[in-house]
Amino acid sequence: MTERKPTGLSFESWIDGQIREAEARGEFDGLPGSGKPLPDAGRPLDDNWWIKQKLASEGLVAMIHPTLALRKEIEDVLEEALAAPSERSVRRLLEPVNEKIAANLRMPPPGPALGYRLIDIDEVVAKWRAAHSADVERPQGAKGESGGKPSSGRWRFRLRRRRHG
Repeated sequence: MTERKPTGLSFESWIDGQIREAEARGEFDGLPGSGKPLPDAGRPLDDNWWIKQKLASEGLVAMIHPTLALRKEIEDVLEEALAAPSERSVRRLLEPVNEKIAANLRMPPPGPALGYRLIDIDEVVAKWRAAHSADVERPQGAKGESGGKPSSGRWRFRLRRRRHG
């Protein structure tokens, strides 16, 4: 235990003296991070900096609430499904996510609600077909230009009939 501060000495000068003596004894030699810059020095700290630092040190930064993770997965898979190469791959992408949605709806975890119903796979496949048939039937050239030949516009009619019929 350290000695008590003598009366008549200010705390600052007494503490400075303690530090100088410890340095002279070599008690600060070989400390981890010695001589290295402080991490995040010069970066402004937000209100929850210490929570974020603790989560990072525990390896928990990537953890988010399961419902929020499922929402993000649904949005990503719907976007990915419309860019899929085939109808089969659209269905393969959506079926596992639908199973997760069903499980979440049966036994919702505590916290925010999911806010999604089961994905209507047939509806997404119809959107995929419409997007891909429009790409196939669209005249060749830059952005719908057909190299001088005017477009008949029939592909729009067929596309509309597929969506509504």
